[in-house]
Amino acid sequence: MSRLIRWVGAGALAGSMIVPLATAQADDGQGRGHDNGDNAIRHVLLISVDGLHEQDVARCIGANSCPNIALLAKSGVTYTNAYTPGLSDSFPGLAALVTGGSPKSAGLFYDVSYDRTLYAPSDTDCTGTQGWNVVFDETTGIDAQGGGALIHLDGGGNFNPDAIPRAKHDGKCTPVYPHDYIRTNTVFEVVKEHVRDSRTAWADKHAWGYDWLNGPSGRGVDDLSRTEINSINPATGNDYTDVYTNTEIFDNLHVASIINEIDGKDSTGTRNAPVPTLFGTNFQTLSVAQKAPVAKDGGYVDTSFTPGKQVAAAIGYVDDAIGKMVAELKTRNLASSTMVIVTAKHGQSPTDHSKLVKNGDTLTALLESKNYLDPNGNFGQNGNAKALNDGTGRVGTGMVQTDDVGLIWLRDQSQLPQVVATLKANLSCTTMGICADGPQAYILSGARLASLFGDPSNGRTPDIIVQPNPGVIYTSSTKKDEEHGGNAPDDGHLGLIVSFPDGRHHGKTVEGRVTTTQVAPTILRALGVDPDELHSVKAEGTRALPGLHTDD
Repeated sequence: MSRLIRWVGAGALAGSMIVPLATAQADDGQGRGHDNGDNAIRHVLLISVDGLHEQDVARCIGANSCPNIALLAKSGVTYTNAYTPGLSDSFPGLAALVTGGSPKSAGLFYDVSYDRTLYAPSDTDCTGTQGWNVVFDETTGIDAQGGGALIHLDGGGNFNPDAIPRAKHDGKCTPVYPHDYIRTNTVFEVVKEHVRDSRTAWADKHAWGYDWLNGPSGRGVDDLSRTEINSINPATGNDYTDVYTNTEIFDNLHVASIINEIDGKDSTGTRNAPVPTLFGTNFQTLSVAQKAPVAKDGGYVDTSFTPGKQVAAAIGYVDDAIGKMVAELKTRNLASSTMVIVTAKHGQSPTDHSKLVKNGDTLTALLESKNYLDPNGNFGQNGNAKALNDGTGRVGTGMVQTDDVGLIWLRDQSQLPQVVATLKANLSCTTMGICADGPQAYILSGARLASLFGDPSNGRTPDIIVQPNPGVIYTSSTKKDEEHGGNAPDDGHLGLIVSFPDGRHHGKTVEGRVTTTQVAPTILRALGVDPDELHSVKAEGTRALPGLHTDD
């Protein structure tokens, strides 16, 4: 039988058997894969470059300013219409890539969100009021306990107990760590379960908030690099996000981790370890450069995504870093067995700074003025004693989370019609207006919201999602001119390249619309594992990316 196997778009194979990519690891009858020929895919390297728009990829390749990304494109498939699934914060953005699901199934809406079913961390018997502002960010590490300074790169080496809410399970009041909070399993767990002798690794921006990558088992990632981007860089006295050149220092830690892992070490380089079956990292440098004020050469200079000085330098840095990782794969003779995926958790908005509007957080101010949240004008952990995640926040208050989107959890869900009416009566960009009066803005609630994101009555889904006019950021801060989190055009349209560095592919472009949820089943197909082992893939019917094929 010919070993020429082609994997075509899922749509063309509806109702028929889909052959795994290169049958990289065929099933051995025990749910595990085994090597199948010299060209088997044995490793997948997933790289997320936060803020990487599709237009950034097209422009830098066309200008020959990202030669290493261009080489990956020449040996793979480039998707020109890849999008996030509805929300673009880092949590739902990364969850899409590693669960195959949207917030509806994975249950992650933001790194700061709300859950009506949870109890405060201090309520160790779960006897008090329910409803807690769940904060899984830089303050999830123990350094932040009691409002402490983030002085350690590893976040202090443990969880901040004041950041861990509680839930009732089988009559017991138990802590809810980030890995307990995600509602579906992750691709790391599936790989560990179904690929013989597999190892997994990941490096990201928050040392303890990203524990959810481990999945509900708590053990999905063998080597989860505990690095905190908001910790203090002792060389500068500032955290790693103050300027993109400082962020490069942080991202270089992750580049070193990947190279160590390619070299048969753990992420620290201090112990021998098998090369991971699935590993990857996240870059923050581009995101920081995009957010930087235009007056300081941040962001873009026109409507054609021409990068400002900071963005151009950041793209050059990321390209060089990717080149180093790919070069190491080749040095270690791993290129022919490694699939490399370059994409992003989210984009950034607005790239056209003529559309930028920063009137402050008028959305929250409006809701508070109408007493739709806490009667004292506070909600969740706002106005607490020491810091956002010190465990003294109010319970049962509802919450608003805003960036260039507004997620609203009401204190009293029966007030939904009144709240929606209030929002619709204040759509313009006035003192109390929410800047949502344009054709690309919307207020999502009721049955339509439930169909896309899940039923708010179950506790975690917001009651209302407000997408303001593109360019609106609910802040008055002068430190940033771009943000993400919502579904503005520049938030969700991302770069996506699936590549084989040995050159087995000749560059191909797929122009049909895809979503980043399709990356996870693509990874499993490449490793010879049934994508339906991912709960979100099965629940949402997520298909692997179309257009991939290989000659074995």
